[in-house]
Amino acid sequence: MMKSLAPRILVVLAALAMTACASSRSLDQSFSDLSGNASLKSVLFSDRTHDYGDIDTTLYEGRLLLTGTMLSEEGRSKLIENAWKADGIKEVIDEVQIAEKTSFGQGFEDARIDQVLRARLIGDGNVTSSDYKIAVSGAVVYLLGASRSQQDLDQALQLARTVAGVEKVVSHVSLRSVVQ
Repeated sequence: MMKSLAPRILVVLAALAMTACASSRSLDQSFSDLSGNASLKSVLFSDRTHDYGDIDTTLYEGRLLLTGTMLSEEGRSKLIENAWKADGIKEVIDEVQIAEKTSFGQGFEDARIDQVLRARLIGDGNVTSSDYKIAVSGAVVYLLGASRSQQDLDQALQLARTVAGVEKVVSHVSLRSVVQ
């Protein structure tokens, strides 16, 4: 069993290393976010008092963005409380809406918006796509990350705004300090 897992683990570690090299994030930051994400999923899975099935979690350098819907304010509060229990969480950004679960059609549309925007960010030579994480919920695009410049961020926001079907763009992107 362990022998069959070893090659898979090596592939995952190699992919993480390449991702860290391709972006301004360190390998340590990437592993920390991966660990924090696993810790968060474990905390949420162990809490059977609420249904977190319509919640998306996006983690970037310890900043956790929560999007999606909860049926009650009580559930939303418990979600935020649980988020702080996870390892590696430095900030919780609450963008959760109190509403019915996302419909299949809206979920499909959100996924389409996400994929179109990812392709645009990767294809645009003026944007460092690895500086951004994307979450889409209810046709609202949320960007999380750390941009290298205001110009880079402005271009990423413009690309998001012009995707068909986007109703609103919310930025939780900070500007990186330039060390010279």
